[in-house]
Amino acid sequence: MTGHTLIAHPKSRPDSSERPARRPRAVPRRLAPYARLFAVPGARAFTAGNMLARLPMGMFTVSAVIMIATTRGSYALAGAVSATGLAATAVVGPLTARMIDRYGQARIAWPASLIAATGAVSLAACVRFGAPDWTLFASYAATATTPNTGGMSRARWAHIFRTDPAARHTANSFEQAADELCFVGGPPLAALMCTVFFPESGTLAGAVLLVLGMLIFTRQRGTEPPVAPRTTTDAAPPPLRLPALLPLLGAFLCIGVVFGSMEVATIAFADGRGQQGAAGVVLALHALGSAAAGLVIGTALPPTGPVVRRFALCVCLMAFLALVSFGAASTGSLLLLGAALLVAGMGAAPAMVTGMTLIQGTVPAARLNEGMTWAVTALLSGIATGSAAAGWVAEHLPVTTAFTVPPAAALLAAASASSTLVRPGWARRR
Repeated sequence: MTGHTLIAHPKSRPDSSERPARRPRAVPRRLAPYARLFAVPGARAFTAGNMLARLPMGMFTVSAVIMIATTRGSYALAGAVSATGLAATAVVGPLTARMIDRYGQARIAWPASLIAATGAVSLAACVRFGAPDWTLFASYAATATTPNTGGMSRARWAHIFRTDPAARHTANSFEQAADELCFVGGPPLAALMCTVFFPESGTLAGAVLLVLGMLIFTRQRGTEPPVAPRTTTDAAPPPLRLPALLPLLGAFLCIGVVFGSMEVATIAFADGRGQQGAAGVVLALHALGSAAAGLVIGTALPPTGPVVRRFALCVCLMAFLALVSFGAASTGSLLLLGAALLVAGMGAAPAMVTGMTLIQGTVPAARLNEGMTWAVTALLSGIATGSAAAGWVAEHLPVTTAFTVPPAAALLAAASASSTLVRPGWARRR
C-alpha cells in the first residue's frame, strides 16, 4: 500500500475469470498479410457475405446455357439468351454502381439484389413450364441489376486501410483471387448442379446465394465506407471520359470472351463424348489454377515498376497459355484438356490482379465503384460474347473448333493491353 494506490501481484494460476486475453494464434509467415486483414472487426463477416453474393455472377451464365440447351435442345438459343442478359448488365450495372457511390451500399445494393434474384427465379420458371422463348430473354435481362459486389468489397478495404498501402495491396490481391474463384469457380459449380440434380437447380441456387450473401454483407454497417459529398462526386469526371481507361476496358472485354468461350466449349466438348457431368470437374481445374495464382500474388510485397507494363506482359502470357487448351482439345482427351485448363488458369489471375490495380489507379476515388463496375461490365459482356460465339461454333462446326475462340480472344486482349503500354509514350511524343 503506497498512498492511495493498491499494488497487487497476480496469482500464479489465475482462475477462468481472471485469465488474460488469448494471444492470436501464430500463422505462417506467408499468410501473415491475410491474417492482418481479417483481424479487423467485421472483416470476416462482410467477406463471407460478399463471397456468397459474388458467386452467382459466375453461375448464372453457365446455368442458363445448360438449362436452356438441355430443355430446348439449342446451344444457339442458350448463348443468345445469356448474351442478351449480360448485355443488359452493360447498361444497368454502371447505373447501379453510380447510385451506390452516391447513396451508399446498403440503401441500393439490397433492393437491386432482390430484383436480380426475382429475374433468375422467373427464368427458371419459364424454362420449367415451357414458356415462349421471348420470356427467357425478358427474365434473364432482370438479373442485370446484380450489384458489383467485388467493387463494394474493395471500397471497404480502401476505407479501412486508407493510410496503409501495403495492406491495401494485400486486400486487392485477395479480392482479385476471390473474383477469379467466383467467375471461374461458379461455372463448374453450376454445371455440376444442373447435371446432377435438375436443369433449373443452378439458377435457383444462384438466386438464393445472392439474396443471402447480400443480406449478410449489407448488415455490416461498421465497415461500410461513408458516402462522398455530392459536390465531390459531381466534380469527378465520369470514368468513360478518361482516355486511359478505354484500352483497359477493351482488354477486359477480350478476357471475358476467353472465359465465356472456354466454358461453353468445354461443356460442348464433354457433352459430345457423353460426359457432360465431367465438364464441371474440368472447369474446376481452371478455377483452382487461377485462385492459387491469385493468392500467391497477395502474399508477395507490393510490386514496383509501371503497372501498365506488368498488365501487358500478364495478358500476353495469358494469350500464350490459351493456346495450350486448344492443343489439348485437339487430342480428344478430356484428361489432357483438364490439365491444360489448370495451366491456363494460372495465367488468368495475374492479368486480372494487375488490370484491376491499374483501373483503381486510373479512376477518381469518388467514382471508384463505378469505374470498377465498368471493368466488370466489360468482362461480363465479353463472357456473353464468348458464350454466344462458342455456342454457334459448337453447333455448326466440329466441337473442337470452338476452342479456337479462347486463344483468338486472348491475342486481341494482348493487343489491347499492349496499346495501354504504347499510349503514354505516344502522348509524350505528341
